[in-house]
Amino acid sequence: MVTIDGSEQSGSGTIVRYAVALAGLKGESVHVVNARARRATPGLRPQHVASILACAALCGAETEGVAVGSREFVFRPGPRIAGGRFRWNIGTAGSATMLGLSVMPMAAVAEQTVNLDIDGGVFQDFAPSPHHLQHVLAPTLAQMGLTIDIQIARAGYVPAGAGMVRLSVTPSRSPLRPMVATEPGRFRRVNGIAFSSHLTARRVSERMARACQERLERAGLSCEIAQVDDATALQPGACLTIWASSSTGCILGADRAGAPRRTSEAIGRHVSDAFLSDIESGATVDRHLADQVVLFAALADGTSRYVIPVETDHLRTNLWLVSRFGASCTCIDRIVTIEGLGLTRSSRA
Repeated sequence: MVTIDGSEQSGSGTIVRYAVALAGLKGESVHVVNARARRATPGLRPQHVASILACAALCGAETEGVAVGSREFVFRPGPRIAGGRFRWNIGTAGSATMLGLSVMPMAAVAEQTVNLDIDGGVFQDFAPSPHHLQHVLAPTLAQMGLTIDIQIARAGYVPAGAGMVRLSVTPSRSPLRPMVATEPGRFRRVNGIAFSSHLTARRVSERMARACQERLERAGLSCEIAQVDDATALQPGACLTIWASSSTGCILGADRAGAPRRTSEAIGRHVSDAFLSDIESGATVDRHLADQVVLFAALADGTSRYVIPVETDHLRTNLWLVSRFGASCTCIDRIVTIEGLGLTRSSRA
């Protein structure tokens, strides 16, 4: 049994979600202690409980101590990752996309396609937007041999939540290919989605898009941002996401959710500045894709290598976690190197 001490790393929620994903992938039990120890409210929150139970359902795991507020739990995976159709309700505005990211690695080696309906928050800080997953992570994973699709069935925001995303993962028949991206290439055209709910009168989608586009065009990039005015969510909210592919096939993006007293123009400027900072660094992934792809690189057969814009807490935590489950990895001079485990459905069994 692998023991993971949540107090050893700062990415506390990430440790909880990805420790059980890795346990399910390797078929090894995991004992997590000091869960979210560094947070103001330590222990599991509803979104973490939902992620653990979702991973347990996917691989037939037995769990102990999985409850809101728990600081210690055990996850014992079953012998199969069967796949199939599931629906999970976080019950709060906790991130639906983070739950989706928790189960994606195991779904990559499932016996059949995994289809998920996830109820919870859809657009919020400290979690990727579905648009970023759809237009940045998904095509990157496609290059590695994995097909995922994510759609917004209903938008949802803090504090009401009540959104839904639909995720489909088609398992790979062979080990994933490593991600090798060391040359950033040139970026010329940026696309995006300015999405807002119940804010048409305030022209939020238009204002976010215009502020972002102006900065990108001053930097010499052509830009086309679709404006979406939504009326399905239970409450007002917004999110801006942009992405671009380079001449060498690298895909980078940036996103930002709305929040009280955060203006549309501030969102547009934040997204454009983050994107420009990442591409000007010479990176081959953006600051969020850098940590999202770690678990998939650990699954791959071969050595993944890519250039990051900045070393974040989430990246450090994910590299630390996969090393605890047998993958060899380093981050030196902004170059991440991961020796994959070559996991497949048959090797998992």
